[in-house]
Amino acid sequence: MDKKTEELIRGYLAKAEEKLVSVKNLIADGSYDDAVSRAYYAAFHAASALLLSEGLTADTHSGLVNLFGLHFVKSGKFDKKFGKYLSTLKENRENGDYEVFSAIDKETADSASVEAEAFVKEMKRYLSALGVNF
Repeated sequence: MDKKTEELIRGYLAKAEEKLVSVKNLIADGSYDDAVSRAYYAAFHAASALLLSEGLTADTHSGLVNLFGLHFVKSGKFDKKFGKYLSTLKENRENGDYEVFSAIDKETADSASVEAEAFVKEMKRYLSALGVNF
């Protein structure tokens, strides 16, 4: 992997970590819709880093979910629960961001936080095993 790609991967992972911090603060403030949105973006940035490690990029959010599923879940590199986490986080983000009367509550936000943290941690573990330093 070239240095430019590794630098981009580190940037995506740093962004993911920033979003995880925001999630905790937003939950504490009772801003559950925004917490779920930031949780999704933590996973989004971590998944983007992972895709980049194999020379892949996604043009859309759905494309990112699909590429992750195809190249990393169906191939057996990741447990299918991580594909579910990414998909659920995306769906909840869309609900919280676009629905006037969203169904996002504290329980949903707490769950999103846990899933996003687990997702980012697993992406970092995998990338570290590939030799990416962050």
